[in-house]
Amino acid sequence: MDQVDFAKLRDNMVDSQIAGRGVRSHLVLDAMRTVRREAFLPEAMREFAYEDAPLPIAENQTISQPYIVALMTEALALEGGEKVLEIGTGSGYAAAVLSRIAKSVYTVERIGQLAEKSAAALANLGYRNVHVLHADGTRGWPDHAPYDAIVVAAGGPEIPESLKAQLKIGGRLVIPVGSNRRGQELVRVVRVSEREYKTEDIADVRFVPLVGEEGWAPEDGHYVPPGPRPAVKTTDGTLAKAIATSCATFATITSADLRPLLDRIGDARVVLLGEATHGTSEFYRMRERISRELIERKGFTFIAIEGDWPDAARIDHYVRHAEYPPSEWTAFARFPVWMWRNREVLNFVNWLRQRNANLEPADRVAFHGLDLYSLYNSIRSILSYLDDVDPQAARVARQRYGCLTPWQADPATYGHATLTGSFETCEREVVSMLTDLMKKHNAYAEHDGERFLDAVQNARLVANAERYYRTMYYGSRSSWNLRDSHMFDTLKTLLDFHGPKAKAIVWAHNSHVGDSQATEMSLRGEYNIGRLCRQEFGNAAYSIGFGTNSGTVAAASNWDEPMEIKTVRPALPDSYERLCHETGRPQFLLPLRSPIAAAVNEQLMKPRLERAIGVIYRPETELQSHYFQAVLPQQFDEYIWFDETKAVTPLKTEEIEGLPDTYPFGL
Repeated sequence: MDQVDFAKLRDNMVDSQIAGRGVRSHLVLDAMRTVRREAFLPEAMREFAYEDAPLPIAENQTISQPYIVALMTEALALEGGEKVLEIGTGSGYAAAVLSRIAKSVYTVERIGQLAEKSAAALANLGYRNVHVLHADGTRGWPDHAPYDAIVVAAGGPEIPESLKAQLKIGGRLVIPVGSNRRGQELVRVVRVSEREYKTEDIADVRFVPLVGEEGWAPEDGHYVPPGPRPAVKTTDGTLAKAIATSCATFATITSADLRPLLDRIGDARVVLLGEATHGTSEFYRMRERISRELIERKGFTFIAIEGDWPDAARIDHYVRHAEYPPSEWTAFARFPVWMWRNREVLNFVNWLRQRNANLEPADRVAFHGLDLYSLYNSIRSILSYLDDVDPQAARVARQRYGCLTPWQADPATYGHATLTGSFETCEREVVSMLTDLMKKHNAYAEHDGERFLDAVQNARLVANAERYYRTMYYGSRSSWNLRDSHMFDTLKTLLDFHGPKAKAIVWAHNSHVGDSQATEMSLRGEYNIGRLCRQEFGNAAYSIGFGTNSGTVAAASNWDEPMEIKTVRPALPDSYERLCHETGRPQFLLPLRSPIAAAVNEQLMKPRLERAIGVIYRPETELQSHYFQAVLPQQFDEYIWFDETKAVTPLKTEEIEGLPDTYPFGL
């Protein structure tokens, strides 16, 4: 057998798994390149040392995924020469990484066998500045306190007071915390003063439980909150046949009889139309067909999409024949361009413009964006508006928003800079701007109510986007919740603005419009617009999910990379998608609220896997990257199935050349 080149594998691991995911500290990257992970693994596991995964060690414990070790080390903001306490020595690998940066590392391990083995391994490998103690890690190691930094490699129900007390003023404590043993939020605690601590969320993680006096009790002596129920192991052929008889099939999207669906929707004020991918033609076309029916037959007032407010405002300007000048930028010109700049959306936009043409302005159906990524287009919109209505306020706004100017090309870099403490946040400035706009509501709204709404919503977007980019860097639940809260608040603002009889159609991914309480998202502390609508509107919100088995999809392999037409793999066993595929029905609508046979509903209530493809699709890791557990009848009121689908058709440049400046998809 050829000898494994661990050094090469280690370099590749650092480049792709760690630096490639945004870890930038040269001290951390150098330490990860230096420490031989294979030396801390059992012989049989060494060939897997640089896999992107945690690996088993003795006593049912694990050696953490390399990225997580790097992530937590960077979050400690070490500069070199510090005294660090680690809780949960495990194999000793993370302590070795810390020792390449810190002056001294004190590490505590609860399990005697692991403490003995890791101490021997560290000594044999020459890590002389690492000291191992066999003890209850939740109590820390007070003999050597206070510490510049403390890192905990196990998840506790709360932050142990003993560890907080052993932290220096100005020191950082990084620990996974959660009320469920199976999932936690990685948080960073900074000791501000003798009694004051500042806490920040970093990322959703999954660690072994932190067992000890100030942590969890052993499994056999403590009630453990239930985790997700196991997925159904086999697909019930009888259930597939029952679904086949309960569903309403249709031959084509155009010919589908939607009258029973409209009856089921009834008097709902908000209809949420999902999609299982961000690049499937059938999902877009059926969503648009349903929207036309809701507008024509039920008087729905506006469309609200999972797209940026200022970009959608350009579409709105076009479809409602607005008299004021359109924005100067191209709508939806940033990644992922194909998500909204495609033939399917274009056809609906042209239909809506034509329909609105013969209506009074107040009766025209609007087109709005709910999302918050467009930080700088929103700033430009606010400044343009204030230049017209209040030049003095515009000058103040330019000064305040100038705080964000250095990060215009890459707002995610702003998030990293504030996280590491190398740049002060702009929170005060952007919140002050929103507050000032709201104080002048009466004066500005009299000038032009529509444009004032646009300015206020852009100011709200900037304030939320500033927070979002500060929290999104490590993919924490805080950033997800902030984004969906922003979308929900925007939806409520629009309903208020359009009046008491206003009714909304939301276009967004299944992961946003389905009730998060019915999925594993809730175990991570995440919620979405679907859950918030259910809480706010009850049965007056009607949520429709979509699914497919196979075909093609427009997606990228990584963020900000070119769009590809990718082949969608057939659905996995134990998934709702496989169940629908086994009905033998190519296309159908399945009511989940009513009417549906009780036996069918009962069987569907068993948790199964469900697939979600966003703007990125990685079929090579499909189970890990794109499946989650859900309970379909609690997630949606209706489910629309297309067994085989094809990708959306992106707009080509030549298709939009020579069109007027008011055209939303300009070059």
